[in-house]
Amino acid sequence: MTEASGFPAVTAPEAMTISALDAAVTTCRACPRLVAWREEAGRIKRAAFRDWDYWARPIPGFGPPDARLAIVGLAPAAHGGNRTGRAFTGDPSGDALYRALYDLGLASQPTSTHAGDGLELYGVRITMPVHCAPPDNRPSTAERDTCRPWLTRELELLRPGLRAIVVLGGFGWQALLPLLADAGWRVPRPRPAFGHGVEALIPTGEGEQEVHVIGCYHPSQRNMFTRTLTPAMLHEVLGRGAEVAGLRAG
Repeated sequence: MTEASGFPAVTAPEAMTISALDAAVTTCRACPRLVAWREEAGRIKRAAFRDWDYWARPIPGFGPPDARLAIVGLAPAAHGGNRTGRAFTGDPSGDALYRALYDLGLASQPTSTHAGDGLELYGVRITMPVHCAPPDNRPSTAERDTCRPWLTRELELLRPGLRAIVVLGGFGWQALLPLLADAGWRVPRPRPAFGHGVEALIPTGEGEQEVHVIGCYHPSQRNMFTRTLTPAMLHEVLGRGAEVAGLRAG
């Protein structure tokens, strides 16, 4: 795995604001396989989206820079975020996620179709450990590690106000905990195993501030179809995240 022009290991730490970080993310070409795939998906397109001008670049995080709750997913979908330019937008996973956030009063509308559709998040920021759409929704370990500095810096910038992180799926959980440990957060040993509803209280390493890290099954189309994850289950975990983040009453 090679990096292009210092992306992201050198570039990410230089971002002093969330907006600067988001802008830098969208220009990254560090992982050749992912660059080729996201651009090929944008050229070939899916029949239903033949008239779309695909984004076909890395997807930055979405939400306010002072969010108290972060939601960490996996990676953009080739014909979802890679098409629309926004995380969890234009695919069944996003339909489930934004509906739940809206029902909790954390989003301005229950649907998300494209980056300019007026959707706002309240106190919540959505991000991911891999910012490019991977083939078969499976980024490699090397691609995850190459992309890590973006998420590391994003969480550093969110850190002063961050109180909770909901992690969607085992991939995100496995990516997040080592990242937090490397950044000085006091992650318990042994590291907590992923599970739906599993909660770990992790000191930030700065005074008494702590962040609640909560596991949630990923709202993938398959998980929702098989009812491995139901709308009620998703609502419950996101509601718990919002509660401990101070965004809603318990």
